[in-house]
Amino acid sequence: MNILIVEDEKTLGLEMAEFLGKEGYTIEHAWKKSSAEEKIFVNTYDFILLDLSLPGGDGFELLNQLKKIPGREDAVIILTARGEVNDRIKGLEAGADDYLAKPFSLTELLARMHAIIRRKHKLVLNEVNIHDFILDIKNHKLSFGDQRIALTNKEFEIFNYLVLNKNRVISRVNLTEHVWGDILEVNSDSNFVDVHVKNLRKKLTAHAPIDWFETVRSIGYRINF
Repeated sequence: MNILIVEDEKTLGLEMAEFLGKEGYTIEHAWKKSSAEEKIFVNTYDFILLDLSLPGGDGFELLNQLKKIPGREDAVIILTARGEVNDRIKGLEAGADDYLAKPFSLTELLARMHAIIRRKHKLVLNEVNIHDFILDIKNHKLSFGDQRIALTNKEFEIFNYLVLNKNRVISRVNLTEHVWGDILEVNSDSNFVDVHVKNLRKKLTAHAPIDWFETVRSIGYRINF
């Protein structure tokens, strides 16, 4: 999943990036309001971790701008100083999904993110059953029966994103933003998404037919279940 960390405390920002990177997330940074605006208006994110006190402006302005963009579904977790209850309430009322008071545990941050994923995609647990394949979102595992399927991080993220958006056509551009991050840093003419999907399909078909994994010509992919 693709995360934007908007935090001017560089030590904290780097700690979050290192921790979440080890969990398989793709990380981008913005240290001030202007750079965060540039990224938000070009890319979409699964999560935005948003500090409220930023050089050049505040996080509330960014949150309000984000919520005015049609079709945006980025989950926002506000990072706020302990005791600023009014800021937490204001952020939640403005559309944030959750908040964390500083200082916070990185494992708690990850748990909050998992809870938002479950809520957003109406999951009771962190596991999804897809035609006898079991996707373990929390532990980044895919299994068929008692056999674990060895996926690369990118293959897992592609499959995970398609599953969480089941029955929806996901474009190649959307997959690129989700898995690789900043779309300006990748070659839009490259077929690397198709190569990863081809490899993913090969691994899945070694266990069972996957007619539910659909290619939508000239657009992208869809998983139906």
